[in-house]
Amino acid sequence: MNTKNVVVAQSGGPTPVINNSLRAIVETCRLYPETFGSVYAGFHGIEGVLKEELIDMSAQSAEEISLLRTTPAAGSIGTCRYKLKKHQEADFERVIEVFKAHDIGYFFYIGGNDSMDTANKVAKLGQEKGLDLVGTGVPKTIDNDVGDSEFKLIDHTPGYGSIARYWALNIQNANEENNGSCPADPVLVVQVMGRKIGFIPAAARLADPHRELPLQIYMKESDVTREYMTDSINEEVQRSGRVIVVVSEGFPMGDIGETKDSFGHTQFSASKITVGQMLVNHLNDNGIKARGAARVNVPGTDQRHNMIYASAVDLEEAYRVGQMAVEIAKDEGSGYMATILRRPGNIYMVDYDKVPLEKVANSEREFPKQWIAEHRYDVTDAFIRYAQPLIGEDWVSIPLVNGLQRYARLKSIFAEKKCKEYVPQAYKAVT
Repeated sequence: MNTKNVVVAQSGGPTPVINNSLRAIVETCRLYPETFGSVYAGFHGIEGVLKEELIDMSAQSAEEISLLRTTPAAGSIGTCRYKLKKHQEADFERVIEVFKAHDIGYFFYIGGNDSMDTANKVAKLGQEKGLDLVGTGVPKTIDNDVGDSEFKLIDHTPGYGSIARYWALNIQNANEENNGSCPADPVLVVQVMGRKIGFIPAAARLADPHRELPLQIYMKESDVTREYMTDSINEEVQRSGRVIVVVSEGFPMGDIGETKDSFGHTQFSASKITVGQMLVNHLNDNGIKARGAARVNVPGTDQRHNMIYASAVDLEEAYRVGQMAVEIAKDEGSGYMATILRRPGNIYMVDYDKVPLEKVANSEREFPKQWIAEHRYDVTDAFIRYAQPLIGEDWVSIPLVNGLQRYARLKSIFAEKKCKEYVPQAYKAVT
């Protein structure tokens, strides 16, 4: 048998369901012992590969692997925001060196558009260097921004359904708060994640699909001024006595003292002031047409690691797309990403397929303009029809021990190091 070993890694922001894709890859590889040898996980993504820190997933118990299903975020094998850029030839050479040393023939990278670019570059370079390497992408992102705006490459990414459900349920709760306390707090501003694209704030509408609540949604794509925003909010206050305002963290409110990660993405939760607080300050300084004040809720990374609110549909699809990635690597070879495509019709059904990595690498989907309401602070029914099936109807069952969630706890079993110590190239530039 000519088996080859496997490396799986994660990159970028985590999701509640990311580990179910990881679990699927490990479990599906085990079904084909004639093809796949030992499965390793890069500890903290591609950084773990560069440092030759490879967790032996094949040495973990079946029970702990199965518990990855309801273990959120990236605490099990870690993630990173380290990008392999064109000029970092030493990093690319190091990846190939480590892969050769550990007889790696399959590389699965779970992540967003930047991760698909990395998977594509590594696979191509490996083949150029004489390494029989199959690189396969596994999509993941809460922003739902991977792929094309026509939804032909991928309909949605695992992770989005869970954050959409998070906000659907949390806006319901926020409404109870606002309805009860509106004499003192007529305006409740809720800031949600979403750097450039409006899929996450748009999901707030799923809490009120029939538009019965005084709810306004401002995405970056809403393209309105603060003055228009203030007038619209005050009009709703005068109409209803209160309003819930959902605003994207990426809405242009002015200088927030932003910081950026290594991908060049703004880190809103690490910046000096939040968009939500800026909006509340502006409303309170300029006057609300009612007694009381505007208040703000700014949840942070809870949005992307809260397993309690996870979507059962999202969880299942994360597993299936991981399974599909292994089947693609085994049967089709290198250069593909596993994908989810929605079937036509009113009944929600999907197919799992493949798309070339080159088509999705560094892709960035836009929120469809036709899904933004004419007055700019809501979404249309077409978006509701698109997103509602993704949040599911049931609660995910999470195992508890003594009242606490039972997460997977992988043993710190690492592959024996065979290469010299190495400092990632971007770190050298910093030091």
